[in-house]
Amino acid sequence: MKVNKFKIEGLIEFIPNTYKDSRGEFTETYNQQLMTSLGLTKMFVQDNQSISHKGVFRGIHLQEGWSAQGKLVRVSRGSVIDFAVDLRKDSPTYGQWQSLKLTADLGNQFYVPAGFGHAFLALEDNTTFCYKCTNLYDPSSQVCIKWDDEDLNLDLESYIDCDIHISPKDLEGISLNEYTNL
Repeated sequence: MKVNKFKIEGLIEFIPNTYKDSRGEFTETYNQQLMTSLGLTKMFVQDNQSISHKGVFRGIHLQEGWSAQGKLVRVSRGSVIDFAVDLRKDSPTYGQWQSLKLTADLGNQFYVPAGFGHAFLALEDNTTFCYKCTNLYDPSSQVCIKWDDEDLNLDLESYIDCDIHISPKDLEGISLNEYTNL
């Protein structure tokens, strides 16, 4: 598996090797030994999957405190632009974000550590998004940052040629400035 790191510490892309023959193909999607060698020792305790239509934006979500989650995310059908926003208040890259295109064809994955806000924009209908979490979902510790916060400037329109659909809950997110002052 190929490993790519980014300028924001803790973010990692994994690109698996895929073996194809006359029967089909095989891909290893997870390897604990590789994760441990990269210092990722927290076990995954919950797997989630969502299916989204083209133009659906989910996020920017974060769980705080004892239920903070690291996530290993991938797409098993379709494609997304995935976003990780550094919300670690003591980080030198606080408020900065990294995007990465995840596709079912490539099979690449993105590790988003605890302390990051996470979001994705579906680029195709019926995109299936899969993610492993290092902690269980706890709605009482969830924070949602506004998708269109000017301080973040995600500029989603540059990624897609259709209307963007956002849930009512996500529309009520707080600004990065409000989060900073919590």
